[in-house]
Amino acid sequence: MMKYIPFVNKDPVVPVIRLAGTIGSGRNTLNDAGLATIIEKAFKMKPAAVALVINSPGGSPVQSSLIAARVRRLAIEKSILVHAFVEDIAASGGYWLACAADQIWVDASSIVGSIGVIFASFGFPELMAKQGVERRVVAMGKSKSFADPFLPQKPEDIERLKALQTPIHEAFIAHVKARRGNRLADADLFNADIWVGQRAVDLGLTDGVAHLVPKLKSLYGDKVKLVPLGQKRGLLSRFGLNMAEDALASVEERALWARYGL
Repeated sequence: MMKYIPFVNKDPVVPVIRLAGTIGSGRNTLNDAGLATIIEKAFKMKPAAVALVINSPGGSPVQSSLIAARVRRLAIEKSILVHAFVEDIAASGGYWLACAADQIWVDASSIVGSIGVIFASFGFPELMAKQGVERRVVAMGKSKSFADPFLPQKPEDIERLKALQTPIHEAFIAHVKARRGNRLADADLFNADIWVGQRAVDLGLTDGVAHLVPKLKSLYGDKVKLVPLGQKRGLLSRFGLNMAEDALASVEERALWARYGL
């Protein structure tokens, strides 16, 4: 004989996806391919909400867009709210990710913003001349040596770079406006400035100063179950292989963090 099992209310579940580090297509960076399974899993858990913990100085605008778009698509399909909690920084692509959330929470000392696009390189023509090094280039197509760091910088190259950056910047601005809407203050927020804590709240870039656990408990009850999810390092990296590539990536990552004094 079947026994009657009374209805039991389950405690609410909130998966917590950690998005820490630079954004790019390489190994050990935040990218859509590496995060796809994690994000999909979070939304399949029938959660009360999904939380993103963000600590990123940015990186690839394309990967930022792809990750954010995946989060938004699933949030809309499943009718699930997304909360972002910023740790040290959500700047540039990091803020792009934060805007995938319905609400963005920060620490009083979190750095937020940098809604802009940058291209940076080095130039060596004078050093090469002093060392008696001659640059020889044979190319088909006048643009193949575009922005060559071994040649003097050309005004036309600068204009072309700005022309390339403009649609990326416009896409970033459109994303922020679409997600933040009338919460944004009537101010120039799109010139790559950064703001800290409460000031970001005042400008409408974020929604309040709050930390992950107490905020989610206040929203979903003391019994809310937080389930951490995050990327795992590749097998080769865990055993210290590909050290040269990892070292170069580490230098580039440090340069991104250093822009914000971190």
